[in-house]
This record gives sequence, structure tokens and C-alpha cells, in this order.
Amino acid sequence: MNSPIDFDARNGTPIVYIRPVAVADLPDEVQREAEGIDRLYAVHDADGERLALVRDRKLAFVLARQNNMAQVHVH
Repeated sequence: MNSPIDFDARNGTPIVYIRPVAVADLPDEVQREAEGIDRLYAVHDADGERLALVRDRKLAFVLARQNNMAQVHVH
């Protein structure tokens, strides 16, 4: 099957990707604010732009749903 797919929206709903991010890989100022945390979860739009960083996976999915976005987990 070779059908084009619009990854920017699913049924008119924007898609966001949620993935774990090691705090050690983030800028120093974010590392300081994430004191005691090893991993955060990033929410990215379809173009890969980071929209948010949150403490846990569940919160990332709630954030996406509250903003009427379809969530996809990336690992």
C-alpha cells in the first residue's frame, strides 16, 4: 500500500509525539530546575518542535488531550 498520509493531523486533530528525554541531555538551566529527576517527557509537534517538557508520561498525555491533540508515544 502506497497511500499518502497527512501526519500533521488525524481526523482534523493535530498529532503530538511524546518521548522520554534524559535530563542530562537538556540545557544546564533545565537540568537545574529538574533537580533530582533523571528523565522528563517531551511533547513534540509533527515537525519535531518541542512544545513542552513535563515530569511524567501520564501528565504528557493529559496535556496533549487537554489541548485537543492526538498523542503518539515514541521511544
